Formats: sequence, C-alpha cells, structure tokens
Amino acid sequence: MSVVTRLAEDRRLSEKNRGRWMETRILPRTYGRHGEGTAAHTCYPQQVAYNSSSMTIAVRSFAKINLGLYIGALRADGYHDLRTVYQTIALHDVIRVSVGRGRGIRISCKDARVPLDSSNTCYRIAELVLGELGAKSEARIEIEKQLPVQGGLGAASSNAVAAMIGLERALKKKLSGAARLQIAAQVGSDLPLFLAGGTVLGVGHGEEVYPLADFPSVPMVVVTPAIGVSTPKAFADWDARAKSDSFDDRGEPARSEAEGLRHTTPEQLTAPRSSDRLFEVGCALSAWLSGSGNIRGLPNTGASAKGGSRAEKLLLDLVRTGIENDFEKVVFPQYPELRDIKGALERAGATYASLSGSGSTLYGLFRSPAEAVKAASRLQRQGVRAVATRMLTRSSYWKQMSV
Repeated sequence: MSVVTRLAEDRRLSEKNRGRWMETRILPRTYGRHGEGTAAHTCYPQQVAYNSSSMTIAVRSFAKINLGLYIGALRADGYHDLRTVYQTIALHDVIRVSVGRGRGIRISCKDARVPLDSSNTCYRIAELVLGELGAKSEARIEIEKQLPVQGGLGAASSNAVAAMIGLERALKKKLSGAARLQIAAQVGSDLPLFLAGGTVLGVGHGEEVYPLADFPSVPMVVVTPAIGVSTPKAFADWDARAKSDSFDDRGEPARSEAEGLRHTTPEQLTAPRSSDRLFEVGCALSAWLSGSGNIRGLPNTGASAKGGSRAEKLLLDLVRTGIENDFEKVVFPQYPELRDIKGALERAGATYASLSGSGSTLYGLFRSPAEAVKAASRLQRQGVRAVATRMLTRSSYWKQMSV
C-alpha cells in the first residue's frame, strides 16, 4: 500500500470514528434505596461518552387509574399504608429522548405547568439512569403533554419511566430489571407500576407492586376537570378526618367507642383498626380479581356457560363488592363539582365510576365501546371535558409503547 493510499485510509477511519470515544478509567458509584451514597450495592460502570448526535427515541407514556384505593394508618416513616389496584389505560403523553455531545440534562415542554429543572421526575430519573449506565452525555428529554397535571392519572411517574426506557434505547444499553425497580422507587412511590403495566396490585405506600391477572380491555370514559388536587393536602385532610371521627371535641374517644378505649392512645386506636381493614380489603380485592368468590359472598367472576364476557362479569362484581376510593371522602367535600361529575358519569350509563388517585380525574367503566363514546359525547355537550378510551392489558401496554 502506497504512503498516499495509507494516509487516505487513515483519514477515512479517523473521520468514521470521530465524535465517539471510550474512556477506560473505572469510577466506583454506589446506589441504594435512598440514592447515591447508600450501602445497597456498589457497581463499577465503564464511563462512556457520546459526542455525536443520536436519533430521537419516542415513547408513549401511558396513564393509570385506581380501581379502589384504601388508606391505612400513618406509619413512622411518614407514609400511609395503602391498598389499590392500578390499571394502565390508553391515554398517554409522548416522551422524546436523545443523547448528544456535552454533559447534563435538558428538559423541554410547552406546558408552562411542567417544571424544567431538577424537580421534574424525568430529570431525576435521567440522573440515576446515566449514572447507573456510566454514560457521559447530554440527555435531552422533550415532554409532549396530553395528560393533565395533578390529575390522579400518574402522568409525572409515567413520564419518568418512559424517559428511562427512552434513555436505554438512545444509549443502546439496558438496565437490569432490579436496577430499573430500584431507580424507579427512588424517584416516586407509583413509578414501579409503570414497569409492569396492565393490572397491578399496589401495597405498602404504593411502591410494592404485584402484577395480577389482566383485567380485559374494558371501555371507559375519562373526565379531566380543570382542577388540580394536591395529593399531600388530600392525605392531610384524610388524617384530620380520621382524628375527628375517632375523638370528640374534647379529644376523648367518641361516645360510641369510649367503652374499653379510655386508656388507649391515638396511635393504638388507629393502627389495629386500619390494619384489619386493609387485610379485609386485600382479601376482597383478591377474591374479586381471581374469581374465587369465596370471601364475604363475592360472586364468581368467570364467564358462565350461558354466555357473557369476563369483562362484564368483573364489572358487575366490582359494583357488588363495593370497592371505593377513600380519597373521595375528603376530596368531594372540598370540590363538590367532582362529586357532581361522578354522578353525571353514572347517569350517562357507567357501570362503575370513581375518582382516580387523589383526583381530579374521574372515570366511568362501560359495557361496550359504543356506550362509552355515546356517554363521552353526552358529557361534552354538558361542558365536561370527557374522552372515550379503554384499559390496556399488559401485552398491549408494552407493544404500544414505541411511537
């Protein structure tokens, strides 16, 4: 090979590899439940820097609803024990992720209510993902909002999980399942549910999730009022209500409960009753979803030989079981218009209607897509922001995630 030919080949290879390099220095990082610097486990990722533009990865960020939500006692760590069934639905935001030259994280969104700094869940999860994967690059995350802010649909948590998946794809590196869950739990209580999708049991303070047999793709109507409900305030209102229900104006146990409780502390009074209640709720939810129908007279949910879909059976059983959202007891008095919307959903033909999370979003479940579309149109004519959609099974959730 001539000198001229060799120089040309060297220049071609140099240009081909320009913009991407790998540093061989190994840096230790420690991650745990409470973030960097804890003693959960130590990993030694290879530091990879991306100095060239990458393609943009678009990921659908699906919403969730709560099929019942039960609030238990306030724990020593400041959280409440909860029992709920999460269900992913087809409504979604879109998260676009790319990595390129430089360092840091850039968040963009046209919705002025969405923070663009480190308080954004996408920003916080990107920091952890980049650290775990050992990537040196600038992460750019664009949030296309369609879901309401502070709506009870888990939009911020879903956005963060979508950003995590988008970053993995943009970097062409994948986190382990355990690392995904660990990172998600550090950012927020209900993030882990979006790593499962479909029908999911949530316990603890919502961060412990257990995938359940999928609820069918039930038609539904989602109403998104122009109201933002603060979840911390809703919990504070619940605590105030629980205290006033247990004690009279003088701070003594209520007269109907006074006998046998005169020497009981507030903590002793609240915890056992809440624990017992949550145990009963767990049993009822299990029986309802499994179709065993052996607890408290719940009917069997399997489709009968005479016909009728499993979805319809589950809807009827949901009503009979009396599953409800505890937040309605404190949110509806503060926002009576939300109670009115629930009533409007029921009058429009919903088999079951409920607040989602702490609100303000409400939803109604219907027997057929045609009924859901008709109900949404009826509510829209009344000036209510309503849209017909459907539940997403676990397989549909993952298949439809890529845009």
